[in-house]
Amino acid sequence: MDERVRNIKTPEKCEIFAKNCADRGRDDLALEAKQWAVQLRAEAYGAESEVEKEAVSAIYAYEEVLSARNGKKTRASSTWQLIKRHGIISAVDRALNRPADPEGYDTLVDMGLADYALEAVIVRNPETFSDSAVKISQDRIKQWTCT
Repeated sequence: MDERVRNIKTPEKCEIFAKNCADRGRDDLALEAKQWAVQLRAEAYGAESEVEKEAVSAIYAYEEVLSARNGKKTRASSTWQLIKRHGIISAVDRALNRPADPEGYDTLVDMGLADYALEAVIVRNPETFSDSAVKISQDRIKQWTCT
């Protein structure tokens, strides 16, 4: 990661830096700043384990997708409500029962954030999630990457 990005202390400043970089044709730095913003938000959330931190990072990355789609800052409200009620891991398990969002995955790929897909987090940490969530995640990633 570029030192200029690593020295940014807040997600808001990352967003400003990313926009300025994109305006100047430095998409590589803009991508790093977006990724750093996701990481900073996840660290600030206070997850209790590395897997929870990865899952929270995925949700923040998904909010980037929603914001890009809507042209304005958009929160993953229903997912945060699930987390509040059931905890991070259980909420992610439950979120996989929603219909797949291949367009959201494609947008994550386009934004350079494919590793932040909930499905990718689950596949990397199968011991933490239900067998059903792992199977759904594997199937979705296979389907999305083969089309």
